[in-house]
Amino acid sequence: MNGPMSSSESAKEQVVRSSAEMHPSTEHHHRNVQGGAVRAAVFGVSDGLVTNISLILGVAGAQAGAGYVRLAGLAGLMAGAFSMAAGEYVSMSAQRELLQRELEIERRALHQDPEAELEELTDVYERRGLSTEAASYLAQTMMRTPELALETHAREEIGIDPSAIASPYPAAVSSFLSFGVGALIPLLPWLFLRGGGAVMASIILTVVASLVIGALVGQATGRSVWRSAVRQLAVSMLAAVVTYLVGRLVGVGVH
Repeated sequence: MNGPMSSSESAKEQVVRSSAEMHPSTEHHHRNVQGGAVRAAVFGVSDGLVTNISLILGVAGAQAGAGYVRLAGLAGLMAGAFSMAAGEYVSMSAQRELLQRELEIERRALHQDPEAELEELTDVYERRGLSTEAASYLAQTMMRTPELALETHAREEIGIDPSAIASPYPAAVSSFLSFGVGALIPLLPWLFLRGGGAVMASIILTVVASLVIGALVGQATGRSVWRSAVRQLAVSMLAAVVTYLVGRLVGVGVH
């Protein structure tokens, strides 16, 4: 004989039903858009390309000799790569330290006053639509394991995932290498050519690289590949033209 459903079973059923509603059976595959190293690599190549084509054409526009252009391009490559790596390392280290501090505060709160934290988590689930009984059951389930309790409170209260806090080292290395690759592209012709031939080769390589980088960004973000490619090309060429004209106007005539 089947008796009336107990309150515990009722709470479990509501938790399962609410979970199913929040996570339907249809699978959705999303890219990981929070990875620091990938983001740093994309922007590093673009920054290196734009920065060094601007620097190289600016110096070339001043009618400087090929040796001066090569020196400027190499200096720009190294300075920019170290600057990008240092900036990425410092910014991500600061963000990591801030998030870890917030996690430590939450960890202490869970240890010192678990009842208050249980009540907070119950309130969160109630605001999401669960009944008081179901919310209390789910919160108690989460609080049974310390690490799961910390992860749950971090997600629900401060909006972070402890397992997704990125290390600054991969991002810094990625920034250094990617900026160097981007900056090397317009510099390559000057290692073998000089004068107008080197200028034209730098521009052609930059045009091709800009279109490729823009297309890859468009493909990664799901946007129009052509629109992204043209946008990247426009940015690169605008910077190059402006610095070349400045070099022509204020050139020192060094040979």
